[in-house]
Amino acid sequence: MESFSLKEHPHRRLNILTGEWVLVSPHRNKRPWQGKTEAMTPDTRPSYDPTCYLCPDNQRAGGLHTPAYTGAYAFTNDFSALLPDTPEADIQNGLLVAKSERGICRVVCFSPNHALTLAEMAEPDILQVIELWQREYAELGSRPGINHVQIFENKGDIMGCSNPHPHGQIWAQSAIPNEVAKKSAQQKTWFDKNGKSLLSQYLEQERRLGERIVLENEHFTALTPFWAVWPFEVMILPNRQQQHIGQLTANEKNAFAAILKALTIRLDNIFETAFPYSAGIHQAPTDGSDHPEWHWHFSFYPPLLRSATVKKFMVGYEMFGESQRDITAEQAAERLRNAPAIHYKSKI
Repeated sequence: MESFSLKEHPHRRLNILTGEWVLVSPHRNKRPWQGKTEAMTPDTRPSYDPTCYLCPDNQRAGGLHTPAYTGAYAFTNDFSALLPDTPEADIQNGLLVAKSERGICRVVCFSPNHALTLAEMAEPDILQVIELWQREYAELGSRPGINHVQIFENKGDIMGCSNPHPHGQIWAQSAIPNEVAKKSAQQKTWFDKNGKSLLSQYLEQERRLGERIVLENEHFTALTPFWAVWPFEVMILPNRQQQHIGQLTANEKNAFAAILKALTIRLDNIFETAFPYSAGIHQAPTDGSDHPEWHWHFSFYPPLLRSATVKKFMVGYEMFGESQRDITAEQAAERLRNAPAIHYKSKI
């Protein structure tokens, strides 16, 4: 009888952070592709766009004015999904249950230069973004009624990004969101049983094995998680357990900026395009508890699968069953690890 292989045979992998499973079907990579392809859009933008409401000294869509900022800059979203003055409500009508939700939504402009992405920014400028994230996490998280602060970025129009200017968002709210609640529960169960963070233990094992490591430096490791769902999914982990980004030392902040730039360059170089993704930092809630179980991490969920024009869709089985992927985590990590370290645009 043929022996089982993770590289060849269908199997399920456990996401230790959520307790959920992902179906992996590596044999499907052999099938011919006759699905959707899309024409490439040239990634050329001016350094300043007079019609862009995130460029310095321009009027925003809501009528307010963006100042002539020169570095990383944050402001309250003019069209926030959450509002700080939402009336209190707790509705229970049989099986119809709803609760009001309060919060604050912020926009973080990474650079005044409209043409750049994180991959093309200088490390000192990325450091400014990290320090702004730290200030926003601390300030928003200290406000009464704010129990969670979510920092994230949607890059590329296929990820629903409405403006190509380099920017991300921060949503701070009273409830703990579903994904964070699942990760909190899994990490707390492990910590209470083992006295050590779940991701510290996981990182030790991954660094011993090496096959899913993409990049590492003195303070950070970037890897494709064993349970990855998205084709070139990557997680950046601090080597030292920290509950949130506010605990970074000066040296760790510099190392974080370096690995962010190095990783986003390699993502772009896979298909020589401005690689779209949704990325977000999961860190301890700001509910007043210490959360010794938490080990913050930065996850990248890029959708491109076979080329710059072919992306993975979450449809069919994934909508009705569970997440599924064809390219294995090990294959994705190898491709990212071997991608050029110099951005493809530098060769032009």
